[in-house]
Amino acid sequence: MGLAPDQRIISADDHMDIHVLPPDLWQERLPRAWRERGPRVEETDDGPFWIVDGQQLSPSGRKAAGFIRADAHGFRPGQPGTRIEDMDKDGIHTHVIYSPMTTQMRIADGELRAVCQAAYNDWAAEFNAADPNRLVCLADIPSHDPKAAREELLRVAKLGHRGAIIHQFQHADPIFEDSWHPFWDAVQETGLPISIHLGPGMHSLKPQLGSWRMPAFVAVVPMQLDEVLAGMIFSGILEKRPNAKLVLGEAGLGWIPYVVERCEHEIDKYWDTIRDHRLEMRPKDIFARQIFVTYEDEQLGVELIPRIGVGNVMWASDYPHGDSTWPNSRKAIEDSPLASLGDDALQRIVADNCAELYGIE
Repeated sequence: MGLAPDQRIISADDHMDIHVLPPDLWQERLPRAWRERGPRVEETDDGPFWIVDGQQLSPSGRKAAGFIRADAHGFRPGQPGTRIEDMDKDGIHTHVIYSPMTTQMRIADGELRAVCQAAYNDWAAEFNAADPNRLVCLADIPSHDPKAAREELLRVAKLGHRGAIIHQFQHADPIFEDSWHPFWDAVQETGLPISIHLGPGMHSLKPQLGSWRMPAFVAVVPMQLDEVLAGMIFSGILEKRPNAKLVLGEAGLGWIPYVVERCEHEIDKYWDTIRDHRLEMRPKDIFARQIFVTYEDEQLGVELIPRIGVGNVMWASDYPHGDSTWPNSRKAIEDSPLASLGDDALQRIVADNCAELYGIE
């Protein structure tokens, strides 16, 4: 039947880009000792720009020229009231919102980045409080040090955050190595879903505006989450912590069944040679119990959802990015093959899976 007129839709992956943030966010909230190096907006010959530790990063109030094609939202996504107005225009009930701290707020110093993340998390908790069932900004967790990651996760859980983002390439050890076990123990304790968003992981293709390299990069970047997926399954981190939920943000769908199938095949092939952790569960069963993937506008991947698991897939609009389905998200869903999966699957993928994961009423 497709979408009912009153169908509630929840988008599982939207964004709070650097250019939409209040210009005084960090200068008001950082400890005084860090403010001189911390993010600030300064006037330049090209207009207001974010400056961090003396480095010019991004415009404030507008997107970087030529980066992505989109309507000029200005500061609207960074203000609860105007963001909700844009959500209403799109027919979306809730946004789950990813932060700009890794891809756009590039801070090399781990300690400086951590205090900036803590300040952002405080601001994001207040942003969410404007309408907790419609605004779910995810906390951004410092990832240069597993101990700092654990401490901030426990802190943001007390602030009322309902999910958090971790970054897989900021520490020498990947997040599925032993040094990260105390962090995942805290995830098990708090129950906060942990997201890893596409972005890093490429080696030979580099994004370059005005070049064939840009579409080539974007075409394959979701698949860079394959190592995280396999590592988190085979390491036993998820198996031993059934309350830990992992979200692969903007991962897309088409490659997922292949990698899970490979995991199934390889655990049998190498079983007799494994000397550290032998899984007691099948990889596909760990995936079904604890791993979620978000996608946007996809055709083949939607057809493969029965192979992935209806309960593991969450639709997303990617607002306010240039390739977002905003302000025509309902039409995009209706025009996709999603309705062919049946009303129950449609309900789970556009609303219920995300609502249950993040406690959205």
